[in-house]
Formats: sequence, C-alpha cells, structure tokens
Amino acid sequence: MHYWLMKSEPDEASIDDLAGAPGQTLPWTGVRNYQARNFMRDLMKVGDGVLFYHSSCAVPGIAGIARVASTPYPDPTQFDVQSVYYDPKAREEEPRWMLVDVSFVRKTPLITLPMLRDEPRLADMRVLAKGNRLSITPVTADEWRVITKDLAKG
Repeated sequence: MHYWLMKSEPDEASIDDLAGAPGQTLPWTGVRNYQARNFMRDLMKVGDGVLFYHSSCAVPGIAGIARVASTPYPDPTQFDVQSVYYDPKAREEEPRWMLVDVSFVRKTPLITLPMLRDEPRLADMRVLAKGNRLSITPVTADEWRVITKDLAKG
C-alpha cells in the first residue's frame, strides 16, 4: 500500500465536495505535470491512502483523508475544448493525461503547513521541501501514521 498527498484548490474540489459527491467519489482531473501524472499512472493502486490537501487558499493544509478508488484512466478534460485543462496535443487514441478516482474517508481538523513543519517526525516530508510545487507527492508510512493518528484527531 502506498500513501499520497494530493492537492486541490477548494474552490475547484474541496473535501466537502468529495463528501457530497455521488458515491462520495470524484475523478482527480486536471493534473498537468508529468511527474504527478506518472505517480497516478504507474504507482497508485486502489485502496492507497490519500491526504486531501487544500491549496491556493487563505489557509492551506490537510483537510481530510481519502482513498484511491480506481485504476488510472484517461482524464477526459484533456479532450474537452471548453475545459481549462484542454490539451490540443492529446488524442483519444493516445491520451497524455491520466487520473484516478478518489473516495471520501473522513474530514480532519485542518492541519496547516506550520503544524506540519512543527512536527519533527515530518521534517523530511516532500510537501515541506523548499520549492516543492507538485500537486501529488508520496507520503511514507511513518508520515501517514503521524498525520492520521496524532495530528488528525477530531
């Protein structure tokens, strides 16, 4: 089993949107970074744990816990000329961008970046690395335990 931190802007898809979605599941659309895409395409498995992170908002942080709910499949937004995620180089017979579905597990109290930085056991967490801008990053099993067992109580 793998663990992941997946960032979403809450005005696009929040933990509340996930909780209220049909089947409490949403497709993770719009990833346009090759490394993040490769994580989804090559490494994510159904059942993997997800830290649902609100980004590009007043107070960014982990807002909930989710699970990977599907195997990877082509992101349909790459083919939609009306979508902000449209990619004119993508073809249905040769998609460039993949996604996985994510399902809701539970909300957590907001775990902010300062809270993550204040926890010595998370010092090497990739989301805390200077210059990290990836929307999807791996999380170690130890980091997952610290966050879900110690920081996410509530």
